[in-house]
Amino acid sequence: MESCSFNLENYCKGPSCLHSLQFSCGFTISIKNEIVETNPPSIESYVSVFQMVMGKGLASGGLVLLGLWLCVHSVPISVEKSTGKPEVEELEPPRSTDTGLHYDRYLREVIEYLEKDPHFREKLKNADMDDIKQGKLSKELNFVQHNFRSKLDELKREEINRLRMLIKAKHDTEEHNAMDHQTLLKQFEHLNHMNPHTFEVDDLDRLIQSATKDLENFDKERHDEFKKYEMLKEHERRERLKGMSEEDRKKAEQHYEEMKKKHANHPKVNHPGSEDQLKEVWQETDGLDPQDFDPKTFFKMHDSNGDGFFDESELEALFTKELEKVYNPDNEEDDMVEMEEERLRMKEHVMNEVDTNKDRLVSFSEFMAATKKEDFDEKDEWETLDQNPIYTEEELRDYEQHLANEESDISKKSVELQKQREELERQQEELNNQKLYFSSQAMEEVERIKSQKAEIKRKYGT
Repeated sequence: MESCSFNLENYCKGPSCLHSLQFSCGFTISIKNEIVETNPPSIESYVSVFQMVMGKGLASGGLVLLGLWLCVHSVPISVEKSTGKPEVEELEPPRSTDTGLHYDRYLREVIEYLEKDPHFREKLKNADMDDIKQGKLSKELNFVQHNFRSKLDELKREEINRLRMLIKAKHDTEEHNAMDHQTLLKQFEHLNHMNPHTFEVDDLDRLIQSATKDLENFDKERHDEFKKYEMLKEHERRERLKGMSEEDRKKAEQHYEEMKKKHANHPKVNHPGSEDQLKEVWQETDGLDPQDFDPKTFFKMHDSNGDGFFDESELEALFTKELEKVYNPDNEEDDMVEMEEERLRMKEHVMNEVDTNKDRLVSFSEFMAATKKEDFDEKDEWETLDQNPIYTEEELRDYEQHLANEESDISKKSVELQKQREELERQQEELNNQKLYFSSQAMEEVERIKSQKAEIKRKYGT
């Protein structure tokens, strides 16, 4: 007899209708239940109902009734009503973006493990930035499942041990005589060091407050480091010129100016976050017709982790095409450190314009609102770093003076260390001479004692 197959999912699409029913014309039935919250009805009960509603012709109406019965019978039991112990989930290492903070891994692991808890995830989803900063969200830690709390305890202990190792390394290099771990741990404000064993509400609150403050200062510190990099680069260039002959110096200056002009000669750079800039990504990166540009589709395509937000790395990735117009790693005139500074400037511009709640994320609603603003149609070219001086001549002179002072301090330290070395060598030489002297004295004393024994033996014949 020819076999046939039916699937109850064709008739029942609810979450409790994940049973499948396969049978042949010989009435062989098998049931598969994928609901984990409850036990499936027995196969015998399915067969009984099946035979009641179906005749020899295998009427489809009977199959529909059977499907409906299964849906009613298999409603899943709520996890909250279950008395069984919840299954401990195997937690994976964090995969979110590196914040650049010294406690970045600890921060990301805590956040990602908290997001695995259903209750906390729901509260986080509905919380606004002010609630988070004021510590209201931290109190929800009390309702996090035990297995996640245990993991957070473990993360805190690991972080405390990491900080202690850093402190010990610093202590060893600076050669302090005494070390108070508790006092030194106070400089780390992102956790409560007085309780090194468990992760509590205060720890979460401290972590949120510290990360908020540190991230606000992080971009400024990056800009300051870049300015120092540019000033050092110019200082070294000028120092090289001082050591050249007049002819070589003129050639070097001419080459420098040619490279500056070549770098500045690039295609128009669209304003970051403007319609033209996004359409260029849509066309060049995504391979789509700019006439078909759709902001909603664009957002979903470039929200790489699908969380409904553009984080900073996802946002910075959108500027690559614009940056490639200006920077090429194969060109002598293009500095890739400057390219990353340009990327940071673009990101900050978009964040200032679009991130209305200042949570360092661009939500879908914020993105869509930005596309409806008048400046979304911005046509003016983005002013690159070469059009905006990074430092003034006065700042460069101050920096060169700072370098000179550092060099002087290093020179003094070097002279002091050389004197210490010479003194140690002198002391070592004295020790060597003393060693030779005492060794010679010891040998003489041994010979004298031998002579005395020989004389006594000769005189007394013993």
